[in-house]
Amino acid sequence: MARILVIDDHDTLREGMAVTLTRSGHTVTAARSGTDGVSAYKKTPFDLVVTDLKMDGMDGIAVTRTLKSHDPAAVVMVVTAFGTIETAVQAMQQGAYDFITKPFTPDVLRAKVEKGLELSSTRRQVERLSARTEALETDAALAHGNLLVGDSEPMQRLVGMVRKAAATDATVFVRGESGTGKELVARMLHQLSPRKDGPFIVVHCAALAETLLESELFGHERGAFTGAIKRKLGRFELADGGTLFLDEIGEIPHSVQTKLLRVLQEKEIQRVGGEETLKVDVRVVSATHRDLQAEVKAGRFREDLYYRLHIVPLQLPPLRERPEDVTMLAQHFVAKHSPRVNKRVKGLDDSTLRALARYAWPGNVRELENVIEQSLVFAEGETLTATDLPPHLTGTTPRADAGLPVPMGDRPLPDILEDLERQLIARAYEKAGGVKTETARLLGIKTSALYYKLEKYGFISKGERPEEN
Repeated sequence: MARILVIDDHDTLREGMAVTLTRSGHTVTAARSGTDGVSAYKKTPFDLVVTDLKMDGMDGIAVTRTLKSHDPAAVVMVVTAFGTIETAVQAMQQGAYDFITKPFTPDVLRAKVEKGLELSSTRRQVERLSARTEALETDAALAHGNLLVGDSEPMQRLVGMVRKAAATDATVFVRGESGTGKELVARMLHQLSPRKDGPFIVVHCAALAETLLESELFGHERGAFTGAIKRKLGRFELADGGTLFLDEIGEIPHSVQTKLLRVLQEKEIQRVGGEETLKVDVRVVSATHRDLQAEVKAGRFREDLYYRLHIVPLQLPPLRERPEDVTMLAQHFVAKHSPRVNKRVKGLDDSTLRALARYAWPGNVRELENVIEQSLVFAEGETLTATDLPPHLTGTTPRADAGLPVPMGDRPLPDILEDLERQLIARAYEKAGGVKTETARLLGIKTSALYYKLEKYGFISKGERPEEN
């Protein structure tokens, strides 16, 4: 059984076709004008449309053109009188698949309709397969694109919210601790959105001074300020048709907040030093680790801008609140980095996974990725073992939520990370036999940076630049 729409302003012919096709077991809807037929199709798509060519008002060519514009997979057959074949050909050029010439017998109509229904079935099947393939490709791209990894309930809930938000053009506000993956959420929103073929532009607001941030966002004209030797396009212009991710939005000064609010409201910008108003079509995603509501109360962040950015809020859970994801994330990072760092390594042993599960991860997913990449440097077997991990992970340091004492005490994160860096440099320096270039290669840093760190941690005397051994 198929759903067929018959459009004809001649009552007798319309009713005759409807009866014939109904007796063939199909569900038929009859429309007495092209306008009525198009309206019916837009409410509920049909498997096949049979439309008369010559009708008052919207004729068969216009019907075909409109339906194909609305639904490229629509299958349309036109009915034409003998002597108007050229007009029928015009209809086919607009997308009709076939035509039938009056007068015709019920058998001819049924045969033509069955042929059209076969084509309709094929097109719909291709559509479904294409949609399924696209979904699978998207999921694969997300999985291998280092986006959101995890099977825990908090992550699955977050992924569901991201997918829903991605289908809209609403402004999204992402909040989470450092290292939780705020930029990855922004990239996922972009990749799943209708803007996925457009640009994805990132601005790290905290890294720029006020004058530079304004120029970076909105661009500037030549001569706008000292050093502006040529026109520069801002990030809003570069992101036109795509997504702009404003990281650490809480750090932007009041003067820039005011201009950003205008852009979000009016969808237009002015370059610094310019007079021309430029329209921009940009979806904005912003993020911060700060409590912006507290910043608003303290007068450091505009309340109207906060609500303009806060249309769809997303909260990223810290890694300590989803410890069940640590194993999956660790395996993901081994697969990501081993081809480049250490091709021998294929996985992690149980002792390694236990050590990772015990740790607090104050630096969240970013810290876990760094630990895995660093451990790959020193691994000598096909699996990462506990001895390959940094020393602070193989001791008794439990998760912060485990209710057990943490040997690191109340030391700030920078001090903890500094200790970790010192230990890693010591291990690499020892493994490289004191050869500076090899040590730098193992650590993945420049030799000049290595000398600085060797001096900093007392491995060599300050200002010493010994000959390479």
